[in-house]
Amino acid sequence: MAGKRTLDERIQEKDNLMQQLLTKAKQYEAQIRQLEKRKKEEERKARTHRLIIIGGVVSSVLNRDFVEGDDMRLMNFLKTQERNGNYFSKAMNKGAPDTAKKETSSDTESHDELSGHTDDDGE
Repeated sequence: MAGKRTLDERIQEKDNLMQQLLTKAKQYEAQIRQLEKRKKEEERKARTHRLIIIGGVVSSVLNRDFVEGDDMRLMNFLKTQERNGNYFSKAMNKGAPDTAKKETSSDTESHDELSGHTDDDGE
């Protein structure tokens, strides 16, 4: 009966297998952490890029560089637009991807009436 292993040998074999699996599990955990870190970095870079684009758009509309105090004036202006009828949100959400809150047709019609926008003027 040379083919039979002793109980101690079988225990040792299972213990070795368990150690290998634990090592592999630690490797997978490290890989997951690296992937999560990379994902956060990509999200941060995408957000930074969007902020740079927004700053460029604002500077383009102002036709000048941003100066001290412009950030507060812009924020106050946008908050006023929202208080007065969510005009900024409505304008930004119009035609936006499905991730944005969709306007109802009555919201769109009332917004178009207030803004003077009609579909037959080519916009």
